[in-house]
Amino acid sequence: MKVKNYINKCIEFYKIEKLCRDIRNQKKTIVTTNGCFDILHLGHVEYLQKASELGDVLIVGINSQESVRRIKGNNRPVTSEIGRISIVAALGFVDYCVVFNEDTPVELLKRIKPDIHVKGGDYNPDDLIEKKVIEDNGGIVKILPLVNGYSTTNTIEKMKNTSK
Repeated sequence: MKVKNYINKCIEFYKIEKLCRDIRNQKKTIVTTNGCFDILHLGHVEYLQKASELGDVLIVGINSQESVRRIKGNNRPVTSEIGRISIVAALGFVDYCVVFNEDTPVELLKRIKPDIHVKGGDYNPDDLIEKKVIEDNGGIVKILPLVNGYSTTNTIEKMKNTSK
């Protein structure tokens, strides 16, 4: 069995606009989502799979190391940037991954101009800073339900408690 080379799915930030133009020229629907994806768990996998079913091409924005630290604190991320992007890219239903350094995906989404931007059920679409950028470019924001019982923060806490 031949393993797909997931590295080809990891796109550099400055190349994302051209990639998306090419995808749009093929009349394909672009779906985006973003996050830290630290300690990938079943909740992440099911969420990404459902997001991929909403269109033709799923592009996942992944927060850089510095961005995760600013958002989550100095003890995060647990998994390196290259580890996080490689694991997400290795999922068969993820078409492309791109790392962004800002705390929000706004600049990335201005470049991608997705048809659909997906977030998890712990978000209110009206509170998303990226909602205006999506809608200004003709896209929509879709909220997917969370998979109960799965959280990176909870996983880390369980690991801390079992190591005592």
